[in-house]
Amino acid sequence: MADQGNYTEESIVRLRLRQAMAYVTLIVLTFICLFPFYILIVNSTRAHPEIQKGFSVLVGGSFVNNIRNVLSNDNLPVVRGVLNSLFISSMSALFSTYFSALTAFGIHAYDFRFKKTIFSFILMIMMVPVQVTTLGFIQLMNSFNLMDTYFPLIVPTIAAPAVFFFMKQYMESILPVAIVEAARIDGSNEFYTFNKIVLPLVKPAMAVQGIFAFVTAWNNFFLPALIIESKEKKTLPILISQLRSADFLRFDMGQVYILITIAIVPVAIVYLILSKFIIQGIAMGSVKG
Repeated sequence: MADQGNYTEESIVRLRLRQAMAYVTLIVLTFICLFPFYILIVNSTRAHPEIQKGFSVLVGGSFVNNIRNVLSNDNLPVVRGVLNSLFISSMSALFSTYFSALTAFGIHAYDFRFKKTIFSFILMIMMVPVQVTTLGFIQLMNSFNLMDTYFPLIVPTIAAPAVFFFMKQYMESILPVAIVEAARIDGSNEFYTFNKIVLPLVKPAMAVQGIFAFVTAWNNFFLPALIIESKEKKTLPILISQLRSADFLRFDMGQVYILITIAIVPVAIVYLILSKFIIQGIAMGSVKG
């Protein structure tokens, strides 16, 4: 009995050591992830000469001055750029998640000819880089007179193979076809079934993909830089690029850091709003397992 008690006590000590090591590892990883954001915020409160002096962990006193300089820059319509980016990112996230979920529902809930072929074709599209089709896409938009508009930045996001694949896999694990068949027997049409029955079940997955789609559209610089020409229609990444590419005499690192800080705030807000759905999805997955 004494040996068994010693063995139990030894096991408890080992378990506590493993927990302590896990906590230390998580704290270190959290610090590594958050430290660059802390430096970004610190530099956004410092003036350009102070930033040139080197690294500092203490905040400066130029935060308000940096904001004033950025907002008063006639060549950088920051408020308009934030609104433009919010509109494009929100519409892209909405269209991408909704229509990808609708497509995944059609593939998951219906049996039809060439179903596997269509699924494989959609997955093959994921392997094609965006840069490969950019030239043809620009020529097509130019022929449609859609250059310098938001349509080329929003409408194509409806076709999102990666989002479709994620939603398809999620539906296979959480959406029995019997529920759809029961709704059909009760007289529900397909769109009503999808909007009222399927969507509430896949909310966690749509929240995750909504965050990814929003961040992708928010940080997108390549395509908007080719499409948008008017100053009042430019997005925030384009404005940041303009500020960074300014000549040496007009270059201000304080303005660059404060503009990047402004660009991060909406992404953090979207994550905080949708984070409860992510936690819900993890909880549902753990219970199912």
